[in-house]
Amino acid sequence: MPRAVRRTAIDLGATVALLAVVSGLVWVFEDRFGVPNASSIFLLAVVTAASRFGTWTAIATAIGAFLVYDAFFIEPRFTLRVADPGEWLNLVLLLVVGIVVGRLAASQRDRAEAAVSREHEAISLFRLSRALATRSSTADVLPDLATILRTETAMTRIRITAGTSGGLERTAADATATPTDTPSGEAWTPPALHHALRRTAGDAPAEWVQVHRQAPAGAPHGRSDADAYRVAIEAGDRRLGSIWAVRPRQDGPPDGSQTRLLSAAADQIGQALELDRLGREARDLEIARRSDALKTALLDSVSHDLRTPLTSIRVAAGTLLDREAPLDRAVQETTAQAIDREAEHLNELVTNLLDLSRIESGELRVDLEPFELGGIVERVVERLRSRIDPRVVEVDVADDLPPVLVDDVFIGQVLANILENAIKYTPPIARILIRAAGQVEPGARAPGMVLLAIEDDGPGVPDDAIERLFDRFFRVGQRGEPSRPGSGIGLTVVRGLMEAMGGGVRAARSPLGGLEIELVLPSVARLPDPVPLPGGGVG
Repeated sequence: MPRAVRRTAIDLGATVALLAVVSGLVWVFEDRFGVPNASSIFLLAVVTAASRFGTWTAIATAIGAFLVYDAFFIEPRFTLRVADPGEWLNLVLLLVVGIVVGRLAASQRDRAEAAVSREHEAISLFRLSRALATRSSTADVLPDLATILRTETAMTRIRITAGTSGGLERTAADATATPTDTPSGEAWTPPALHHALRRTAGDAPAEWVQVHRQAPAGAPHGRSDADAYRVAIEAGDRRLGSIWAVRPRQDGPPDGSQTRLLSAAADQIGQALELDRLGREARDLEIARRSDALKTALLDSVSHDLRTPLTSIRVAAGTLLDREAPLDRAVQETTAQAIDREAEHLNELVTNLLDLSRIESGELRVDLEPFELGGIVERVVERLRSRIDPRVVEVDVADDLPPVLVDDVFIGQVLANILENAIKYTPPIARILIRAAGQVEPGARAPGMVLLAIEDDGPGVPDDAIERLFDRFFRVGQRGEPSRPGSGIGLTVVRGLMEAMGGGVRAARSPLGGLEIELVLPSVARLPDPVPLPGGGVG
């Protein structure tokens, strides 16, 4: 049954019921208690009709009261004729007062209903706004918004789609009274016959207009007992999607409050999607800007470091190739060693650059295997012996430490970078101490780990610079001196490689007076004990 017909039937039934009840009361007062004129009791029916059903029901009740009182309570009864002309005044007053009282009571009811509707609308808008304001992304909250709209607008289904006005649209959220398995992102063909919300500039109210378009072959025609309503989601001149609402045809189109809520939701979702797009573009631009800045800073930082070993290699090679200046064997060996040393320096610099690039891009891959820490330290120290001398290096690594789970290449690079840093910032007579300790007890600071510390008795690092030692391109300048030459990425690479291997690194002031770099290395003590298997094996 259409909503208008159902409402008319309800109003008519209420009018008849109220008149019947009040007529009984009038009969009791006049015939039983002898009240000469109890027609004013009909005003109770009018007020009740106005407060419960509205203006037209109240007017109909007032007119019905006029006719019923005339027909059943004024002589001659059961006719509309009036024997006493004075009764006409009572009847007219009953009709006029009934209509006026009914209209006033209905107006008060309408104002109360409007206030409740506005409050409900404001609360609904607050829920929508809060969901969008606290979102991590608009796409994440669209299902919640669809559920809110379905509940607050009394729809059987709310579907939020993304796409242009024609052709297929993608389902971004789907809320129904009976949950479905509609996947997000599924292509969906809108119904050919639907109602679209037409909004105009200014204060003119929006209105629903029926739209019929050519449907693609094989597209579903939708339910015949329900109507679809569409509100476009736009940002500026760009169509971003739609809000589709479905409700039973007998309920008629959405009322003003429901229409305003759907319209406001479409506007807010459109603005939120546009802000997401602008945010993504801003992030992309910032990433591009930082990438360009990183490239520029990297080139500026390493240009000197690359040029210096290359210049030294070319000079040494030119010396060896100069036939007019014969060199004895000792000088040749010294020159060849200089070429080898500068080539190794250049190799380490390029390795650091490549490692930093892989760390920044997240493409660093490690191959963890158990190794004896003492052997790793000794190999690195021997490889750098020519650069360390004449500094004194003391190694204190206990033989009973558990093997460490590290990447052999990366841990070597970590130790080499730390020692290179110590060589650069300490005088030739400095002392470098490398010591390790196991932390396998449950109450230890790093249970199941091995702590390896490299410290020196050099000039140290200012307190305000310790926290920045592992920042990219950061180089320490000693009290009144400019920063030392270098790329400023050695310790940055140390931190990235250590984190990739599941360890950590920290810097502090050394008890020797200089700088201490402490490495936290995972060990085999962190592995679970073997589990006996049937047949005598372990797993």
